[in-house]
Amino acid sequence: MDKSASGWVNGFVGVLIFSGSLPATRVAVADFDPTFLTSARAAIAGLLGLAVLVLFRQKRPERGDFLSLVIVALGVVVGFPLLTALALKHVTSAHSIIFVGLLPLATAIFGVLRGGERPRPAFWLFSCIGSALVAGFALMQGVTASPVGDGLMLAAIIVCGLGYAEGAALSRRLGGWQVICWALAISLPITLVLSFATLPQSFAAIGSGAWAGLAYVSLFSMLIGFVFWYRGLAQGGIAAVGQLQLLQPFFGLALAATLLHEQVSPLMVVVTLGVVACVFGAKKFAR
Repeated sequence: MDKSASGWVNGFVGVLIFSGSLPATRVAVADFDPTFLTSARAAIAGLLGLAVLVLFRQKRPERGDFLSLVIVALGVVVGFPLLTALALKHVTSAHSIIFVGLLPLATAIFGVLRGGERPRPAFWLFSCIGSALVAGFALMQGVTASPVGDGLMLAAIIVCGLGYAEGAALSRRLGGWQVICWALAISLPITLVLSFATLPQSFAAIGSGAWAGLAYVSLFSMLIGFVFWYRGLAQGGIAAVGQLQLLQPFFGLALAATLLHEQVSPLMVVVTLGVVACVFGAKKFAR
């Protein structure tokens, strides 16, 4: 398998794993405080990541890589999880998943700014069409949806796109799993303190669903998914493989409807299918 094809396979596995993040977060924030959930998931993944780094005797990143690791940490370790957890206090996971359709465009923009990539003009056309479908859906839902929830989701997409692009560029030098493990490790002093500071007064009222949600976002969303995702972006290109995120709303909506029994309106399905269709056109002109 050539490098480009391997990148798409790794990226696809990463997207599948990330698709369960918002439904799992939705379940978890029903019983856990969003700040605790954000810090706890990062702390758990950070301890595991640090153990892996020690086990495989990975050398420390160069001094010049530290700023990039901080950006990754702020974007995907703290920013996206916290903002989405706060948003899911106001909107359903089915509604929030639609916003994930904006991630490919955000990732591609930061891929140009931070990764030095130069997609062709037609690529931006398809990416913008997909994003316009998402934005149009959000506007049409403005009467019944939460402006606060939508604003938090948009902010989450921006910081996540930056974290994805920065991590992918850094993965070319350090390796995919090393990047996320180091980003989690350098965040540990903060995430551990926050975890204990926001610890629930009692765990008696925490349901099994919330514990399962915390386990999923800690192990899969925060660590394992990034191993595949960063490797895929580094191998196949940030802008190109990043378009696979257009598939995430489709998988996420299916999970929200199946596991959480949330209502998925016909409009949500139509918008999602339209966004997914854009991935094929964008892929062709990504390079």
